Amino acid sequence: MSDDGFPQDPRPEASGGRRDPAGEAVLNALPLPVLTIGGDERILHCNHAAEAFFDYSARLMQRRRLRDIIPFASPIIALVAEVRRRRASVSEYRVELTQPRLGLERSVDVFATPLADDDDAVVMMLQERTIADKMNRQLTHRGAARSMVALGAMLAHEIKNPLAGIRGAAQLLESTGAEEDRMLTRLICDESDRIVRIVERMELFGDERPADRGAVNVHGVLDQVKRSAQSGFARHIRFVETYDPSLPPVLGSRDQLIQVILNLVKNAAEAIGPDAVEGEITLSTAFRTGLRLQVPGSRERVSLPIEVAIRDNGPGISADLLPDLFDPFVTTKAQGSGLGLALVAKIVGDHGGIVECDPAPRRTTFRILLPMSSARDGRESVVDP
Repeated sequence: MSDDGFPQDPRPEASGGRRDPAGEAVLNALPLPVLTIGGDERILHCNHAAEAFFDYSARLMQRRRLRDIIPFASPIIALVAEVRRRRASVSEYRVELTQPRLGLERSVDVFATPLADDDDAVVMMLQERTIADKMNRQLTHRGAARSMVALGAMLAHEIKNPLAGIRGAAQLLESTGAEEDRMLTRLICDESDRIVRIVERMELFGDERPADRGAVNVHGVLDQVKRSAQSGFARHIRFVETYDPSLPPVLGSRDQLIQVILNLVKNAAEAIGPDAVEGEITLSTAFRTGLRLQVPGSRERVSLPIEVAIRDNGPGISADLLPDLFDPFVTTKAQGSGLGLALVAKIVGDHGGIVECDPAPRRTTFRILLPMSSARDGRESVVDP
């Protein structure tokens, strides 16, 4: 019996005796969470991906039972029992997994099978649906953004010219009309100007000129955006930086990446609000291996190892907006046009990357995955810091 009241597993592998280093290395190399669950529901083993997924160390996981980390009513509990009863592998797809401790709700595919040398132990692997769903949604976002190209070009010609005439006529009336009518003519001018600004933003979708792209230090981009935000719209907000100092350069356009990050930081500041006392925006970077995106129209697959994340502690995003968040004209702002995130999706897509939102109460994260810059001979490019 262990000090915490759990019975000791009689196998030497579980009690710190003989181990299989090669087998553990293989399990820990897997990017998917893998758990071994004993007959008493105690967690016997977990790999590194499981530690990250459940936000517990292996030592703490092995002091808990399955229902301590997964809600009692979860279908996963019943699935493990079914594996034991049938002595056969069982899979279930799109299982909603709630983790109240982390404030997260995840959709996962679950694969469970009995352990060959143990009648009661079950090996379970989880595959989060997030990445696959993100990729599918990202392709949809790109299609929506591309459809805006022709629309933006058409509106530029068909709307801006008549608006100039309307505004000119309103100004003429303002200069010759009665005092009580000037409020209305001023309103016509202001609203005409607002429509022109929206159309000008939509024209950006039609800008198909190739941008100069090269090796970009993403930390330099983040630093410029932070300084710009702190001197203006986010002067009341605390910034936290969590960077990977060894991050290689991104392949992209510095100006366009600044536009993307600035847009996301501004959205984060507006979500926090102007009167927030403890508003906080976290800027982070990381190197992620294993994610590859197939280029549309070809068999080429591009690696997206560079992650840039912008997280805020605002109230969060309504769940019903998430599927269409990057579509044009989708907005929660009273005065918003709903084009900012659509433009972000277009620029990131033009860079060969993906962007997605991970919502959580007081922890909304926009995450961008981008390709790494390489020299023509395949070597990693180097940029000045």
